[in-house]
Amino acid sequence: MLFVCYPQCTTCRKAKAWLDGHGLRAEIRDIKLERPTAEELRLWQRLSGLPLRRFFNTSGLQYKALGLKERLDSMSEDEQLALLASDGMLVRRPLLVCGDTVLVGFREAEYEKLL
Repeated sequence: MLFVCYPQCTTCRKAKAWLDGHGLRAEIRDIKLERPTAEELRLWQRLSGLPLRRFFNTSGLQYKALGLKERLDSMSEDEQLALLASDGMLVRRPLLVCGDTVLVGFREAEYEKLL
């Protein structure tokens, strides 16, 4: 199991506490220090079943500074993946990669169902 997070993020800390509280161990990866590659993101998006748009951290400063709300629809999937891979802070977190399932963000009910 891989847990991709930003340690200072409140939601990431809640998700990590949930994993710890259930005795679950995961490899921890700091998204700011070790950004996901475009290839990883492409695979994770496919495994998640979610549209690529859901992988963007829409509340982040960088998302807003780049005006991505208006620009994403005109970008190709490859352009979006390259952008996500260029800055880990653009990626919604945490990401939980468990076998052939990927959860984006933290919703306790999804974690319960998966684990």
